[in-house]
Amino acid sequence: MRSDADADKIRRFLAALGQRCRTEGVVYLTGGATALLLGWRDSTVDIDLKLDPEPDGAFEAIARLKDELDVNVELASPDAFLPELRDWRERSLVEGRFGKVRVLHYDLRAQALAKIARGHARDLTDVDAMIERDLVTRAELAAAFAEMRPRLVRYPRLDAERFAARVARVTGAAANDD
Repeated sequence: MRSDADADKIRRFLAALGQRCRTEGVVYLTGGATALLLGWRDSTVDIDLKLDPEPDGAFEAIARLKDELDVNVELASPDAFLPELRDWRERSLVEGRFGKVRVLHYDLRAQALAKIARGHARDLTDVDAMIERDLVTRAELAAAFAEMRPRLVRYPRLDAERFAARVARVTGAAANDD
């Protein structure tokens, strides 16, 4: 079991990853890494990320950095669990450039919706923190859910009606609105 990561460890990971990649690429942070770097959590069990486009040497660097920094790294992003939002790239927040990699926070609307879909207490606390910090609004979440709702059928593990009810509780919108 590796140790939890804090904001400093994540920044060290990103700096080392950027140095070790051989080509330009983009890293999208999600989950706890976003929560730490945007300031509403103190630690996370892993660094969740998406590489797009993938820089050469990224996976070799990640394999070594997990041991060197004693950190868990997961390839995970909202689009693995929910339909992709059409403008997610444009809505991703810039964290900075680390060597050859540009680092962004994956679209916070999609991150919040993925957390709502999962429904764990910590996830819902994260969504509340995003709203309290004006990183997302209830109206943005309702609109993003409406955009993805017709495509939820492609995600059979997801109970679309339960998800709609959870979104409605968070946003104040009716669960059956289209």
